[in-house]
Amino acid sequence: MTGLLAKLKSVFSRPPAPTVEELRAVFRRRYQAFKMLLAANNTALQLMSDMESAAYGNYSFGMAFVRSHCTAICVNVYAMIKYLGELAGDKYQQLETVFEGIKENIDQTLSRKAPPPLTEFVLPLSRTDKEMADAVGSKMANLGELISRVEGIPVPQGFVVTAAGYERFLAYNNLQEEINRRLQAVEAEEMADLYRLSSEIQMNIINSEVPEDLGAEIMAAYKNLAAAVGREVRVSLRSSAIGEDSAQTSFAGQYRSELNVSPEHLLQVYKEIVASKYALTAITYRLHKGIRDEDVAMCVGCMEMVDAAAGGVMYSRNPMDIRSDAVFINAVHGLAKTVVDGSATPDLMVISRQEPLSILKKDIADKKHKFICLPEEGVCREVTDEASTLAAITDEQALELARYALRLEEHFQSPQDIEWSIDQAGNIYILQSRPLQQMTVADRPERDIASGIEAPIILRGGEMASPGVAAGPASIVANNLDLLQFPEGAVLVTAFPHPNWAPVLSRAVAVVTDRGGITGHLANVSREFHLPALFNTGEATKKIKNGDIITVDAEGHTIYEGRVESLLALGNRQANLMVGTPVYETLKEVMAHITPLNLTNPDGPDFRIKNCRTLHDITRYVHEVSVKELFDYEKNKNLAKHFIKRLVAEVPMQWFVLDLEDGFTEDTPDREIHISKIASVPMLALWEGINTVKWEGPPPVDAGGFMAIIGQAATNRNLEVTGPSVFGNINYFMISKNFCNLTSRFGFHFSTVEALVGDNPHENYLRFAFKGGAADYPRRMARARLVQEVLEMYDFKVDIKEDSVFARMDIGDKEYMLSRLRILGYISVHTRQLDMVMAKADQAGYYRHKILEDIETAILPLGEEGEPQEAGEA
Repeated sequence: MTGLLAKLKSVFSRPPAPTVEELRAVFRRRYQAFKMLLAANNTALQLMSDMESAAYGNYSFGMAFVRSHCTAICVNVYAMIKYLGELAGDKYQQLETVFEGIKENIDQTLSRKAPPPLTEFVLPLSRTDKEMADAVGSKMANLGELISRVEGIPVPQGFVVTAAGYERFLAYNNLQEEINRRLQAVEAEEMADLYRLSSEIQMNIINSEVPEDLGAEIMAAYKNLAAAVGREVRVSLRSSAIGEDSAQTSFAGQYRSELNVSPEHLLQVYKEIVASKYALTAITYRLHKGIRDEDVAMCVGCMEMVDAAAGGVMYSRNPMDIRSDAVFINAVHGLAKTVVDGSATPDLMVISRQEPLSILKKDIADKKHKFICLPEEGVCREVTDEASTLAAITDEQALELARYALRLEEHFQSPQDIEWSIDQAGNIYILQSRPLQQMTVADRPERDIASGIEAPIILRGGEMASPGVAAGPASIVANNLDLLQFPEGAVLVTAFPHPNWAPVLSRAVAVVTDRGGITGHLANVSREFHLPALFNTGEATKKIKNGDIITVDAEGHTIYEGRVESLLALGNRQANLMVGTPVYETLKEVMAHITPLNLTNPDGPDFRIKNCRTLHDITRYVHEVSVKELFDYEKNKNLAKHFIKRLVAEVPMQWFVLDLEDGFTEDTPDREIHISKIASVPMLALWEGINTVKWEGPPPVDAGGFMAIIGQAATNRNLEVTGPSVFGNINYFMISKNFCNLTSRFGFHFSTVEALVGDNPHENYLRFAFKGGAADYPRRMARARLVQEVLEMYDFKVDIKEDSVFARMDIGDKEYMLSRLRILGYISVHTRQLDMVMAKADQAGYYRHKILEDIETAILPLGEEGEPQEAGEA
């Protein structure tokens, strides 16, 4: 009987109440899951913001950016789902099924890739034409076109290793998967990482083996070429990648060519040309031009070497003016290499396009050096040009070259950029013909460069390689270290236009060189990027110092000290390079599964798992329900009464505090906590910034601002007002003694502040994010720029993504970091709703002045070290 009673008692008796320590352990586990969920959410949203900036902004990116961002977003969204499971068990398990469906759509988009259009590994040039660009690359397709379809255009004999041959080489050595992994892992903005990546991939390719069947076909094609020529022949191997030399992407100088190659070295040099697909200049060029790596098969052309007496480049029209009625010829003694790489200043001959052709202009340069090949020795070298001051070609040869240029333009139905060579017997050969990257100088007011401009002139002269006007700090590049240190928005100043400098053109605003003609690689790429470029100035690197602010007027052939606003007003805005490129279209397609937000009202009937159609929807849903799970007092009242407290404060907002550890001066069973009981050092500093200067309320709104708000509220589904949503009502601190995380929502505005501030300066950091607003986009963007300007004055590193502001500060002593944390507290409150008045210059100026005055007089402690620069110096 006693045993039965004991059993009944054990069944019906209540378990003992958990101890405070047990509750604390449970809460810590839940808090850690929530904290990790928030971190994953912030990371996912930051990545989405990056993708939106890439899609709608004006900077370039490649498939590595798209793939890595898709992968990182998927990883972080999946982590959010898992952390939500730790908070709520299996309640939201259906989210995994929805996530997998969205991820599958993304993977299908990213995995698409067209197979090579033909299966033959090697083709003679005589069997190719311009319709075969997807099989042999544009460069060899164009040359094959001239051989097979255009009579009387002399082209050296040769063959091409096709895209199928390239794919065979990669597949045999299992290279593509490893290359994709490395490309995805690298940080594209870090030049040092790109150097390392380039070197590793190239060495991997060079050390790989050419499969026996591919090698046999290459050597058989060489034997056929030698038989056609009638002797063992030295050859040139030239890249002919898919997309190279097309109308919009010239890949000028980005891939390798090798001259004077003997048959025993043919296969090794083939691998080196393939490896040049991953040269630093080529990787960054594809990145900046929006060309997917997997879309670029590296075909390789093999052609009989020309024993060159002279060589060069000619344009069938002026690349700066489509209305110009002339052919431009650059010529040097020896091979054309010194013209192509910009290492010599060539002769310039301008030929009329009207019959009878005539020479309109002839400038004979002192060419100093020439590049020649020595077949017997198997080497090529640059030697002194004993006839440097003599013309490289005769007038008759110039006229004949011009006739070839006109015929090529007529056949290809577009202006052409042509590389040519003349052998020792005087025979002309066309080595390359590609679409000319031509720019039409926009109609603009005529200006007299000698009048109306009071700025001091640094130098005048040179040749315009690309039109336009730009200003910025000069950055002199003489070596790879200078390349690594090249800053955003600088003017590239260099002795000669080496193709290796091309990776920084996406960050440059203009290009200036001492030497080099306008037909070189860097000139071509400058035009593609619409950068003002002034070449062959003779003394730019001597007269310009690093860091000097200069204005480059390429059309006026003049460089001025400082910013010349009257000239800059005439300059062309740099074009958006990405729209219409394959990688851009891929980005837009995957973004359709990632960034649109369909779940906007957490209290509406549609706010359900089954209605999550994008990864953004999932993050929105998970964040909302995770906050509810953590802040559900009825469900978690035992936890809440010990750890989640309402902050007692005289402010028109609700504030809650979660004590992680040692954040309160003492434990209290009360549901409320007074500010005097807070022990968190960073929270107290942040609170001082929030409350020291009383917020005056929303600024007065004019009719335009009011209508902008009404318009946004009516049309932008992403806007939400505060309401019964937990997320909308609660502004919460999560704190410990030296840590604070504030998530704040007020109306249409959302901000987060995270801080770790203690006695170890190297561990201290601050993070700030601010976004939202009810006004239209231009007003929100103006407010974002105001916040950026203020924070940068106080040493924050600030990025703007659309209308969102992200700021950070790392490593600083305790008092300094706390002073900056007070600024963040002030900014998070006092910039709310300023977006409504930012269209008015006088009102925007008033609030800018007030913000700076409040910070200086009320927020920062008196006598603080490291005072910010004055507003006028920013």
